[in-house]
Amino acid sequence: MSRACELTGKAVMTGNNVSHANNKTKRRFLPNLVNVTLISEALNQNVRLRISANALRSVEHRGGLDAFLAKADEKELSQRARLLKKQIAKKTAGQIAA
Repeated sequence: MSRACELTGKAVMTGNNVSHANNKTKRRFLPNLVNVTLISEALNQNVRLRISANALRSVEHRGGLDAFLAKADEKELSQRARLLKKQIAKKTAGQIAA
């Protein structure tokens, strides 16, 4: 399992530890990933995702998983999240037509 957020694409970054003597050594900045279960109202099911804490705040701010995925860019999403986005879009289009 990669260390990347499934919704925002936030992944490991690299940089330097800089000492007082200005010595530089490589380090990694890891995203704050959490395992969460989000509820999709359109699909009426729970979805387990590994997302960053920042993405969890964004999901809550936008009004839930369905609203977040509707506005999300496909390039940032994981394969599972893309599939979810398509399923939600299909389901909501079907509800509007009915």
